[in-house]
Amino acid sequence: MKQKKLFFLTMLTMLLLFTAFSFNDRFFKITRSMSIFASLYKEVNAFYVDETNPNKLMKSGIDAMLASLDPYTTYISEDRIEDFRTLNTGQYGGIGASTIQIEDKTYISMIFEGYPAHGSKLQIGDQVLAINHISITDKSRDDINKLLKGQNVTEVILTVKRYGFDAPMDFRIAREKITIENVPFYGLLKENVGYIKLNEFTYNASRNVKNAVNNLKKQGALSIILDLRGNPGGLLVEAVNISNIFLPKGSAIVSTKGKIEENNTAYRAMFDPLDTKIPLAILINSGSASASEIVAGVIQDYDRGFLVGQKSYGKGLVQTTRRLSYNAQLKITTAKYYVPSGRCIQMLDYAHRRPDGSVGSVPDSLITAFKTRNGRTVFDGGGIDPDIEIEEHHLPPVVQSLTTQGFIFQYATIFHHDHEKIAVPVQFHLSEEEYEMFLKWLNKEGFTFKTNAEEDLLNLKSYSQKEGNWKVIEHAYKQLQDKIQKQKKSDIYRYKEDIVRLLEKEIVSRYYLEHGAIEAGFDEDPFIQKTIDILSSSEKYARVLE
Repeated sequence: MKQKKLFFLTMLTMLLLFTAFSFNDRFFKITRSMSIFASLYKEVNAFYVDETNPNKLMKSGIDAMLASLDPYTTYISEDRIEDFRTLNTGQYGGIGASTIQIEDKTYISMIFEGYPAHGSKLQIGDQVLAINHISITDKSRDDINKLLKGQNVTEVILTVKRYGFDAPMDFRIAREKITIENVPFYGLLKENVGYIKLNEFTYNASRNVKNAVNNLKKQGALSIILDLRGNPGGLLVEAVNISNIFLPKGSAIVSTKGKIEENNTAYRAMFDPLDTKIPLAILINSGSASASEIVAGVIQDYDRGFLVGQKSYGKGLVQTTRRLSYNAQLKITTAKYYVPSGRCIQMLDYAHRRPDGSVGSVPDSLITAFKTRNGRTVFDGGGIDPDIEIEEHHLPPVVQSLTTQGFIFQYATIFHHDHEKIAVPVQFHLSEEEYEMFLKWLNKEGFTFKTNAEEDLLNLKSYSQKEGNWKVIEHAYKQLQDKIQKQKKSDIYRYKEDIVRLLEKEIVSRYYLEHGAIEAGFDEDPFIQKTIDILSSSEKYARVLE
């Protein structure tokens, strides 16, 4: 007995000594590294051949260090705190308008209803020339946003050039607190299907979604679509509370597990649900991340509804903020989150980088199968898979070029100038004659674009010239070039459907702002149409969840 006690005490002592040694060894490494970095930083600033910017140099070092961990662990300097606060709260001091840059020119791209820019009669499509009489030529978008933002009640003067008017116009606008709408649209679609668009999980997102569901039910909604496409996430508590709208009080929603005990938390539905029975569908795509994936994963795990779309982004990491000196902050990854089935949907394995520093996905050998409440098989390690997959639609080069070069945007401005009013968003459609007018304008503006085949052909020419084979293939090359040019001329008609859809949406935004732009694409949206088809049939709905 004494020997057993002695053995136990010996092992315990060795364990404590090992732990103390490990802690002291780690502490020594941290102290030594900090000392080396401080002396190196001092020497570089003192003796480098050219003048250095101490703040910029330090930030570069911090950013590079954190980038070796993951993209979500970031340093937030004092001058960026306001931007960080906007991301979390959706609030900022400004005029209620966003901008876009096209060929080094800045245009008003959206005006938010009910805010100062809207009341000032500023228009989407106005080219911004100066802010507070400061020319914005050659200024970055960040610099322009800083000039537009400011304290509530303070005034900002925008000098703009408007299509159809020769002289610039000045707009004197008083800033106020702007709250970015996390639910920019909800409404009743055909077959009594309620639709809610959620852009971000900022403060009060759950309250806004709950209000939308309530109002839709009063309007006669018999089922609900929650659209999380392109939603990058946000506050975890909002994801928990949105899940709670459709799940019973006490339901396990999500758990977080990290290195430190305080980061291990289990979140449950804290409130009485709004509706645990109404048929539910969630729309997701590759842009649905983080909190979006929590809601989608929870609904899928409980078989409370079905998911439509494409595989989600795959971000299963939780970030918290830590205060630093001089009013700076650190946003740091502290845990991974797990949905009720037990799966973590993190796709990229930042802990095990390749020799070249790149990051790979979680290997197939480590992906585990889990079961939903009804026994359906789901997997971890690779985002959330939809129950009904919709093939991703890639815009062809001609359509991409029309968008990126600003031709769609600019023509919508011209159309708005020439037409005092249009039909409501769901009824507005360009006529054949109006589309032909658009094509004539494109031709006059000298629109050109390059196809992927054209790029590959140019590379072929370059390689063949380097290898001395150009004369052999020159004739065949020119024949292919002619065929590509003929094909390009027909692309403007071949992809008319895509072009018209984008053009109609942009035009509608000029008259009905963000609300109208969302509503304009419903009839041609394959995600929504497929979802309505399933929700309108109780048999189809039940089969998806079997």
